[in-house]
Amino acid sequence: MRKKFVAFLAIAGSMSMAAYAADREIKVDDRLDASADTLTDMMRASDKGIPQNLMDKAHCVVVVPGMKKAGFIFAAKYGRGFAVCRRSGGSGWSAPAAMRVEGGSVGFQIGASETDIVLLVMNDGGMKRLLSDKFTIGGDATAAAGPIGRDVSAQTDATMKAEMLSYSRSRGLFAGISLDGATLRPDEETNRELYGHASTNREILTGDFKTPAVAGKFEHALHRDSPKRDQ
Repeated sequence: MRKKFVAFLAIAGSMSMAAYAADREIKVDDRLDASADTLTDMMRASDKGIPQNLMDKAHCVVVVPGMKKAGFIFAAKYGRGFAVCRRSGGSGWSAPAAMRVEGGSVGFQIGASETDIVLLVMNDGGMKRLLSDKFTIGGDATAAAGPIGRDVSAQTDATMKAEMLSYSRSRGLFAGISLDGATLRPDEETNRELYGHASTNREILTGDFKTPAVAGKFEHALHRDSPKRDQ
């Protein structure tokens, strides 16, 4: 049994590394465009999408397109995406800061899937987590499955108090995804590629960085039908 257990760990590790290697081959501009498409599709999904009023209230947004998940017994999660935060005064969005999401779960799971993830950071506490070196959902940061629908009138206590609201769109063999235990951290390699020098996510999300030209489609998706947030 011990040998089988070790074998299972080896398989999970190799699949996770394969997902990581495949994701590294995706160009930054392609990930930015995929992030734009993910956000647009999830906002336009009518009664099944992200409510516009919650998007308008969000302090920050994190988009991870095509998040990889693969495993046998031990399922591994890995993905790369981008975060933006409201500019000072609540009007407009910051330049994108690159993020990595990593984590794992235990359970009898066989298969692989790609899942698009959107996190809405709803308050100052959640934004503080996002600006840190790394944080774990369900540990450092409180997160709840976000309500869907064009008109959201009833809000649960968990939703109202959560620092973040999570949304996903799954493809493949996994019906859904849980972000509990997943760790988010800055993607320093991608930030250096985007801005030409080492930059922290705090500097990008709270500073006056100019949005790179390759992020134009993503910027447009964020500003679409997104008025100034009420103060």
